[in-house]
Amino acid sequence: MLDMAKMVKAKLTSDSGGTLEFQFNPSEYSVKKSASWHTPQRSMGTQAGPPPNYVGSNPQSISLQIFLDDWESDDDNVVGSVKLLLDWCTPTKESISKNAPQPPVLHFSWGSNPQLMDRKFYLESVNVKYTMFKPDGTPVRATADINLKEVPDDLGPQNPTSGSIQARKTHVISDGDTLQSIATREYDNPNLWRGLAAFNQIDDPMRLSIGSRILIPTKEEAAEHR
Repeated sequence: MLDMAKMVKAKLTSDSGGTLEFQFNPSEYSVKKSASWHTPQRSMGTQAGPPPNYVGSNPQSISLQIFLDDWESDDDNVVGSVKLLLDWCTPTKESISKNAPQPPVLHFSWGSNPQLMDRKFYLESVNVKYTMFKPDGTPVRATADINLKEVPDDLGPQNPTSGSIQARKTHVISDGDTLQSIATREYDNPNLWRGLAAFNQIDDPMRLSIGSRILIPTKEEAAEHR
């Protein structure tokens, strides 16, 4: 039997300051994880086509609903909690001062839940619905649907974007794109196209699929395959 005396509250904590402890633990939450794959054009003589090439893993995301209620108290927790959530959707003052805007890094903890421990997130979206008010219009009950997206923490020191939300730049192949033209645009050096091909495991650089997404390595990484 579940020991109610040991019930712990879920909470969101920001590295830049601020904590939102849930009044009521979530009744459910959903986790989404996906990967990007590059599928070459189908080879002659095959029905299934060539196997897809792995491009990269997309950040994990968690979606849930937070219930906020001040109906039986004189506190303004609903207003304050919503303000905190909205503030977490804006860049931190420190990152703005460095001319590199980044959102606050959040930790979603709920006891010893292994799916949440040791992960870092940023708040991608908030959708608040107010459902009850005081006579003066002050909200006293609301639900907030939030979406958290994982912040990668395995960035190598050679990556100039280390410490930022995006581990790698990406490029979606459009009509007329070649690896040489992408290398020219990214590095001012068309000869680094080999680095793009090697990094994305592209066997035939003359056959890029429109709409596919490739990762952009650093100039140093691309130069290793010249």
